[in-house]
Amino acid sequence: MTITDTGTVRWNPEALDEILSNDEGRPILFTNARILTMDPLIGTMTGADLLFVGSLLVGVGPGIITAAGDDNAIVVDCTGLTIASAVVDTVALAGGRGHRSEYVATLAPGNIPDFLVVPDELAAAVPNAVAMLMTRPEQVRALVAAGRPVLWSGTDVPGRAAAPEAGIPAAEDLTGSPRVGVWIDRNGFLHQELTADGRYDEIRGGRPHAYQGRYCIDGDRIDYLDDLGFWAYGEFQGDELRHAGYVMKLG
Repeated sequence: MTITDTGTVRWNPEALDEILSNDEGRPILFTNARILTMDPLIGTMTGADLLFVGSLLVGVGPGIITAAGDDNAIVVDCTGLTIASAVVDTVALAGGRGHRSEYVATLAPGNIPDFLVVPDELAAAVPNAVAMLMTRPEQVRALVAAGRPVLWSGTDVPGRAAAPEAGIPAAEDLTGSPRVGVWIDRNGFLHQELTADGRYDEIRGGRPHAYQGRYCIDGDRIDYLDDLGFWAYGEFQGDELRHAGYVMKLG
């Protein structure tokens, strides 16, 4: 367990080093903070702790620090600081969600740890905290995305993920990819052919070449750029391709 001092010029540098070298799945605990959870049941907590393992938030509230030593947790002291969700659910802020299960981007156990750490005086509410990232990023102590630091002490974290380059991705050579072929929906209405040169061609209700264009795959995500100029989205789920309400399988 390591508790570091927030009074240094570089905020908690030892903790950052431990987090970046954490290849053993150790829990990470941000402690003694004011936490704006945005969760309607939990609300705002003071002198509280935020515990996550990997990309899963597993605990929030006072007293978690007592188990930090037993769990070999990496501990980050957040005295005088506020933790707020880095992803703002504006519908929730406006009171437009009827059930707690509908709330997204809250700092509640079971959610993804996407959060900001900023000085208390600069974070009266979640919008204020998020505005700090846009207007005064040097004041942001930490920006954590899915459990991994992105900013620390107002500067980029070494080895952080890089944003994709602007513009349309270059077509890949997908020769031999198991996702190349003709995908057909359950009713046989839609036939979508994905070719190895990164092009797609759709038959809809017997109408050939209904839509044609380019596609690119990132993990299980597929993005389409139609020759007409619009973008569309799909997702591979096991042996299925889901797009615009259609569920397709390779023919």
